[in-house]
Amino acid sequence: MSDEKPFLNVLKNRAISGRTPPWWLMRQAGRYLPEYREIRARAGGFLDLVYHPELACDVTLQPIRRYGMSAAILFSDILVLPQALGQEVRFETGEGPKLGDLDLSRLGYKKFKEVLSPVYETVSRIRGALAEEGFHQTALIGFCGAPWTVACYMVEGGGSKEFHKVKTLAYADPEKFQALLELLTEASITYLQAQIEAGAEAIQIFDSWAGVLDEDGFRRFVIAPTKKIVQSLKQKYPEVPIIGFPRGAGTLYLPYVQETGVDGVSLDPSVSTGWAAEVLQPLCTVQGNLDPVRLMAGGDGMIRAVEKILSDLKNGPYIFNLGHGVIKETAPAQVDMLKTLLRVS
Repeated sequence: MSDEKPFLNVLKNRAISGRTPPWWLMRQAGRYLPEYREIRARAGGFLDLVYHPELACDVTLQPIRRYGMSAAILFSDILVLPQALGQEVRFETGEGPKLGDLDLSRLGYKKFKEVLSPVYETVSRIRGALAEEGFHQTALIGFCGAPWTVACYMVEGGGSKEFHKVKTLAYADPEKFQALLELLTEASITYLQAQIEAGAEAIQIFDSWAGVLDEDGFRRFVIAPTKKIVQSLKQKYPEVPIIGFPRGAGTLYLPYVQETGVDGVSLDPSVSTGWAAEVLQPLCTVQGNLDPVRLMAGGDGMIRAVEKILSDLKNGPYIFNLGHGVIKETAPAQVDMLKTLLRVS
């Protein structure tokens, strides 16, 4: 085995048979932690925290100090990208993100670097702090939202249940929608390259709304732009592993892995781990996929679910994670229990 950090080692497609898998949790830094809530109250608004490098670094490290995960993930948000391109983005308490009207003619790179510079500084601070605080085996993950998912927010003006607006634009005005996707793809490449330059050791691409598309739409709007991002990053940083997360993709997880070139794929809770072990694990590292509600509920249900996941995926390259983010009502003690189940020292 390599002396590399365990998280990065597994993403090089090395199995961990007989050993504790690397682990981290999506949204591991967040409102379920009292120390996060204290800093959030001090920072003011959510974006004020995101763009405050010192506080964002501290928040990123909070779960690492508590639980010693194998990886820390940059504390930020996928919607900093449309904001950097010129669209209004705000977060309203209890309502989630709200975005201004989309005008493609007004989007561009005029303030791109200015807006995102604090994020790059946060990445650099985290990388230094991990070393300074003795977390030498903890890797640092940078991330972005995938073009399709970011486009959903930009066109819908926020979250959505039906995605009528974005689908109508994509199907009725494909030229305009393709222009938006291409802008987001190129911006994502620039953004991720800067994160890597600042110290990110791996990248995750979050495609939270991949599962709302039919197969044709999935191939055009999810696979194609992700493939371009992966190819561009690999040309410049071949050693940096990339994880894709096409949530809700179902059986389309297979062509996603085959065609995008990702080093790892993160699974949502609906994916059978037996199927993933047989079909996906021979192709790339698999990450996931405990239902976040199982973690929140705890007890025997969580224990059985964790044991099944570990048993099904133990013979190939595997990273333990949730199938989506930690729910804010989760008690921190539940993560302690999970750590015990994973036999993490």
